[in-house]
Amino acid sequence: MNVIRPGTCLALLLCSAGTGTATPPSSARIGDIYELTDTKDMSSEGPDGASGSSHDEDALIERVQAIRPDGFELVFDLPQGATADERQQNWQFPARVLEPMDGPPTLLNAPQLAQRLEGWLKLAKIPRQACGHWIFTWNAFKIECEPDSVLKTIEAFDPKLPSLRKGELFVDVRASHPAPLTMHSNGSAGSIFTATLLLDPKAVQQESAEADVVVGEINKRPVTLDAALAQRSKETVSGTIEVTIDADATGNMRQLTKVTKSRTKKSDGSVETQIVTETLQHRLVSAQ
Repeated sequence: MNVIRPGTCLALLLCSAGTGTATPPSSARIGDIYELTDTKDMSSEGPDGASGSSHDEDALIERVQAIRPDGFELVFDLPQGATADERQQNWQFPARVLEPMDGPPTLLNAPQLAQRLEGWLKLAKIPRQACGHWIFTWNAFKIECEPDSVLKTIEAFDPKLPSLRKGELFVDVRASHPAPLTMHSNGSAGSIFTATLLLDPKAVQQESAEADVVVGEINKRPVTLDAALAQRSKETVSGTIEVTIDADATGNMRQLTKVTKSRTKKSDGSVETQIVTETLQHRLVSAQ
């Protein structure tokens, strides 16, 4: 299991955005600690049978620091086994965040993050001019220099879900329309909900074009977003997003699995298929 990589890491260069951040379970108490894991598996097949695959797994720890009238004060940090070097690289953690009952989250310890950022830039010998640009080491990542960027990282581990009940609409930014949740079981052990959404071709083309811009920057062959989007718009995209949510008896998510299956017919007539399976797990590891 990996810790979070420095900057904004985009596994496969195609991390789909979440729908916001969530508060802990209503039963949460001060001092409760949750382990959040995000696992992504990708397999693809292109023309002439060419295939590829990848696996990526990251983790965060979430601690309930305080329960306030306006929401939860949470601390997100690297796993306990993180080394000193990993902590130096991941300057965004620990991050103290206010998750309000309504509205976007707020970073509460931005000055501390800014101070750690300076140490990381100095240690890595990265000039300030590199902020906002992409580089490739063991993976492609963006050099983030804004403390608030940590909220996007946390969002990937902690998506805001609808109320988990039959018929509630599930929303995904890569889908053309929301889809209602179907309940498959309901008992003392919890419930399973599913939904199937259709991919939005324009959203996928936009995402792919943005990835093309990143690749161009890394390879020092820059391409504008407009040019990349014009090229990607010639492709025909179809597919589905299959969602499965495992909830406990009180309606809190234990696991969310999204299987995205896409078929892309390129402008030259060749076809590429891809299956991406993302699994988010929330596990209470210490209760007060």
